[in-house]
This record gives sequence, C-alpha cells and structure tokens, in this order.
Amino acid sequence: SGPYTQSTLNVTGIHSVTTVSKVSVKAGGSISIPCLYEPEYTHHVKYLCKGYTWELCSYSVRTDQPDSSGKFSISDDKQQRIFTVTINNLMMKDSSFYYWCAVEINLMLFVLPQGWPQLFVDHQEITGFNGEHVTIHGSYSNTGEIEWCRLGRSCVKKPSGSIDGTRVTINANVPKVFTVTMSGLRTESSGWYFCTKGGLQMPVHVTVKERPSTSKDHSTIIKSSIYPLTFIIPLSLLIFIVMVASFIWFMLRRHSKSILSFHESNHQYLDCF
Repeated sequence: SGPYTQSTLNVTGIHSVTTVSKVSVKAGGSISIPCLYEPEYTHHVKYLCKGYTWELCSYSVRTDQPDSSGKFSISDDKQQRIFTVTINNLMMKDSSFYYWCAVEINLMLFVLPQGWPQLFVDHQEITGFNGEHVTIHGSYSNTGEIEWCRLGRSCVKKPSGSIDGTRVTINANVPKVFTVTMSGLRTESSGWYFCTKGGLQMPVHVTVKERPSTSKDHSTIIKSSIYPLTFIIPLSLLIFIVMVASFIWFMLRRHSKSILSFHESNHQYLDCF
C-alpha cells in the first residue's frame, strides 16, 4: 500500500504483522524495529526470528522468553498494537541474515563498517507537546525521494502534507541532510513513523504529551514576591524606629533648651536685684 517498500505477509492460523523492510545501522550501534499487528492478535506471543528463510529461522527473542545475552529485547504495547524489537551491538555478520517480525515479514538489516548509515536519524525516540511541533533531523547517502510515513497508514512527500490531521513539512534543501517537522500535534499523533528513501526506512517513535501545568511557575512568582517582602518589612520597621528615636531626641533636646533658657532668664532677673 503506497509507493514505499513495505511487506505484509500472512500465515494461516498465526497472525499478520506490518513493519519496515530495510534499515541501515552503523557497526556497534543499535536499532529499534516497530511491528504493527491486527487487534485479534493482541494476546498472542510476539517474537523475532533470524534466518535466511522463514522455515529455517530461529528465535532470537520472544515476549514470553526474554533474551539473557542482552543482544535482543522486545516489548509489547497492546493498546497501540505494536511490539518493538531492539537489536544491540550490531556487527557486520548481523547483516548476513533476514529478520522475521512475528510472521513472514523479512527485515533486511545493513550494518556498515564505518561512516554514517545510508539513512540515519539523530533520535529514534522523540517527545512533543499537544498543539506544538517536533522536528526530526536526519541524513542520507543514498538516492531516491524522501517520504515520511506513519506505520500502517499514509505517507507524505516533500515539501508538505498531512497525516491524520497533523501537518508534515519535509526540508531537504541541504545536500545529504533533511528535517521532518510535524506541526499541530495531538495526543492521537503518538505512535511509530518512519522516513523512507531509496528503498531504505528508518523508524521513529513520536510521543505527544500535555505540557506540564504552569502552577510551578506561579509558585515561583509568589516566592519571588515574598522574598522582597521579607527584606522590606524589617527595613521599614528599622526606618520607623529611627524616625521615632530622632523625634524623641529632637523633643528632648528642645525641652532641655527650654529649661536652660528658663534658668538663664531667672538668673538675669535675680541679678537685677
């Protein structure tokens, strides 16, 4: 479905899964692969199988049997109906196999000995806030048209378009570099996406959250207004005390001058006699 490469295979009596088909990874790195399944298989065991053919492949990791070596990990989001397989510490020999996501959906994994992968994104996990936007930064060394797709849904070609009501803008004006901006995010925008170019895909998971409450900012404003008050009140009290003391000192001095003047007047009066 669509102009991009995507394999969806069915096996009678088991289940069907949709995933990306080709990814490139730098040697020593890791990759997370999202696998979308149908609602009727929510409670089924999910797994990754490795081999040249489906009939000869062997289990690498299962949701009911974690991998103790740390090479593989798997998690199942039953609400989104997506299970995610992560392959760590990838080596050149890993690209010699096909990887099967639950059923006959082969994943070709290209591990490069040096340099950047043919299709690369800075982060496979990105978080944004409701009503705002996120930007995915990537690079490439292969040919072909860049598209941004939602797993199991529609795709957008440059320069822009929309997916499920979210505006998508693709900028590839700089050679070998591209950005994808998703604007007007909604909670429903959360999920797995992937960029595709020249037959390669790179998955990206987008999480959309509500921006945290500004109550913390209000408390900061209140605190900042309290701190000056704790300084102003003692200062005002000190000024008041100084003014009262000055007034008392002034009155006492005035009173003492009055008494002195009185005594001097009496002394002059007595001298007249």
